[in-house]
Amino acid sequence: MTGAIIALIIIALLVIWVIFLSVKRVNQGFVGVVTTFGEFRKLVDPGLCFIIPVVQQLTIVDTRETPRTGDRQQVITLDNVSVIVNATIFSQVVDPKLALFGVSNYILAIDQQAKTALRAVFGGISLQDALSEREQMATALQAQIERDTDKWGIRVTKVEILEITPPENILNAMALQKQAAQEKTARITQSEGQQLSQINIAEGAKQAAIKQAEGESQSAILRAQGSKQAAILEAEGRAQAIQTVYSAITSAHPDSTLVAILQLDTLGKIATSNNAKLIIPAESAAFLGAAQALKGTFAAFGEDVAGSRNGKTADAGVV
Repeated sequence: MTGAIIALIIIALLVIWVIFLSVKRVNQGFVGVVTTFGEFRKLVDPGLCFIIPVVQQLTIVDTRETPRTGDRQQVITLDNVSVIVNATIFSQVVDPKLALFGVSNYILAIDQQAKTALRAVFGGISLQDALSEREQMATALQAQIERDTDKWGIRVTKVEILEITPPENILNAMALQKQAAQEKTARITQSEGQQLSQINIAEGAKQAAIKQAEGESQSAILRAQGSKQAAILEAEGRAQAIQTVYSAITSAHPDSTLVAILQLDTLGKIATSNNAKLIIPAESAAFLGAAQALKGTFAAFGEDVAGSRNGKTADAGVV
């Protein structure tokens, strides 16, 4: 009995051990590869699976997208400048069978292929282009790596260039070049600002001149209109005055004697003026001669009257 019990216990332990070895678990994000005596058998999805112990073997492959940051690597650009480059490669296993059996170690293979691609890509471009075109460089690097990783069942989803470090002397030269470019930009900006300022000042002066000209034009128009109105009013006043005088004269029924007297009065006013030259109508010349004769007559008459008064006085004295 005791031997039988021990045998049953051993058998039970063997069964438990076999079950433990047969039941395997595959986590989410992983794929199981089952091989029988080293030969590919099947792929196992995430969950529980059963294999035959000793006969079969389960290998777990990570199918998640995995970033791999390589070591800092020294490469030489097209213009013979030695730079330090570092990049991160995002890869994913899309065919676990090829990843296991197409290459001995796909992780190491990806790292080595990335280093080779870095040297090839940077060797075909200048330093200036490498610094200014990182996205294009990353795209070219990804295409270079994928040419070999596709046959390993691995997809390169993205490549990011983390670092491009030129030598110290190149950095100093680039800093000087950047400073010169910034100073040039500043001078150009200042010149453009001055140009805009001068344009604005000239435009302001132009607008002011236009406004001033418009004001002077309006002022001249107003002055002309005022002069016109004044001339009209003056003409109307003179017309009314002439009409009034003419009406007064015609209502008095003047004769030739009155007209002659008026002409003589006018000629007397002309004679007493301080003008150096006098213009006399032809029809008034006769009256001017008559006025001169009358003036001489009145003068002679005045002298006779004065002499007679003096004689009377002398005779009286003698008596």
